[in-house]
Amino acid sequence: MTDADLFRALGNERRLQILAWLKDPRAHFRPQVDGDLVDDGVCGQLIAEKLGINASTLSEHMRVLQTSDLVTTKRIKQWTFYRRNDERLRALATVIGAI
Repeated sequence: MTDADLFRALGNERRLQILAWLKDPRAHFRPQVDGDLVDDGVCGQLIAEKLGINASTLSEHMRVLQTSDLVTTKRIKQWTFYRRNDERLRALATVIGAI
């Protein structure tokens, strides 16, 4: 991952919105059949529905966030669940604050 990848990830309003929603998933997403919203993450399908986009568009957004280590993934059955990587985001805030 390069700095350019990281800034590309953060330079998109939809990706920033996803990160904001994932900060408090119970407040922003309905309960899921599989997986806990906090412990396991939010199903990609729910994120796509909330954004009003298709699965392939969401996959690209999530690939960029995952490549930048801003989200982590977990597979349950055929679904992919996403969580914020708060440790990475805190480290990033510290670096940006020092600039």
